[in-house]
Amino acid sequence: MLIDRDQVRKVAHLARLELTEAEEEQFTTQLSSILEYFQQLSELDTDQVEPTARAIDVSNVTRIDQLQPYPDRELILENAPEREDSMQGEFFKVPQIMGGGE
Repeated sequence: MLIDRDQVRKVAHLARLELTEAEEEQFTTQLSSILEYFQQLSELDTDQVEPTARAIDVSNVTRIDQLQPYPDRELILENAPEREDSMQGEFFKVPQIMGGGE
C-alpha cells in the first residue's frame, strides 16, 4: 500500500473531518488505488507528447448578457430575510462586510 491509515487520519485531521474506522479503511484503500494509478502513469514515456490542459479540444459557448428588469419584484423580495425601504425603492438588507471602521 502506498498510503496507510495514519496518513489518512492526519489528512482527515487537517481537513477537520471526523472519520469512522470503516471510512478510514475505505479511504485508505481508495487513496492507495489512486496513487498506484498515478505511479503507473508516471512510467509512461511522454517526451513526445505536447503539454495540454485538456484531452480534447473544447470551446465555451456563451451568450452576451442583456440586462433587463425582473417583472415581479415582490416575488424576489419575498425571500429576503430583511428588507429596507428607501427613496429609490425596496431592497434586500444585508450585513455590512467592508468598511465601518470597526
